[in-house]
Amino acid sequence: MLLDTASLYFRAYFGVPDSVRAPDGTPVNAVRGLLDFITRLVQDHRPDDLVACWDEDWRPQWRVDLIPSYKAHRVAVETAAGPDVEEIPDTLSPQVPVIEEVLAALGIARVGAAGYEADDVIGTLTGRAGGPVDIVTGDRDLFQLVDDARGVRVLYPRKGVGDCDLVDAELIRTKYGVWPDQYADFAALRGDTSDGLPGVKGIGEKTAAQLITEYGDLAGVRAAAEDPASRLTPAKRRGIVEAAAYLDVAPTVVRVAADVPLPEFDPALPAAPRDPEALEALVKRWGLGGAVGRLLPVLER
Repeated sequence: MLLDTASLYFRAYFGVPDSVRAPDGTPVNAVRGLLDFITRLVQDHRPDDLVACWDEDWRPQWRVDLIPSYKAHRVAVETAAGPDVEEIPDTLSPQVPVIEEVLAALGIARVGAAGYEADDVIGTLTGRAGGPVDIVTGDRDLFQLVDDARGVRVLYPRKGVGDCDLVDAELIRTKYGVWPDQYADFAALRGDTSDGLPGVKGIGEKTAAQLITEYGDLAGVRAAAEDPASRLTPAKRRGIVEAAAYLDVAPTVVRVAADVPLPEFDPALPAAPRDPEALEALVKRWGLGGAVGRLLPVLER
């Protein structure tokens, strides 16, 4: 089981009231929500391995070099040496180091790589996996990794830290009109305002799916735009041709990396805390007794 950790703690932050606080009054709603999320996931799915995949760089420079608008609207502070500082709620950012400390004390692997997003870590670990993989994320970009033959699926949270939709190839095909191995090309063509990807002018989600289905992939769509005999309308043909510079690089930006250099780590789901004393201190300091008390018995089973 691979967690898109930032996606989940953002969801926890907005799904759990900020009245959930430590003894000193500091909000810990994201911490408690994430722990409850992990408890529910382990209880429901019993993974052998669990990895909290981490954004060491939420906006990698190599993606920005290709598409400068990539996540630009979410930059709070530009940093010359990188990574840029992401704009996140004031009461969430202090909780992120607490999440790191709690995961370490529990013994849950937290894995990231300089210059890469959690998506890329997930893509690399999914490719390496010898068995089924559950990817837990609220980010649709990871639908591109779904593979029924290999048992790779996405658990997509519906609301807060509750139930997840099980996303397989048929669900993606039914909802978006494309198969998982076409999803990245579809997303590049459609664009994504939440990631600063402009897409092709005049082509929305439905049209992008129709084009990918008809021509197979983005290369096929672009070839059709250059072919006077194709059935493309003049407006679609013009839009695709005029977006050539964007379409040259968009697939590289949208597709998750599969070859991220990762550190050595133990992915095994711990049956007991790695550092009980540190965990006890964190529980006391941040008022996490309830959340940790719910998680530990689930880990022991």
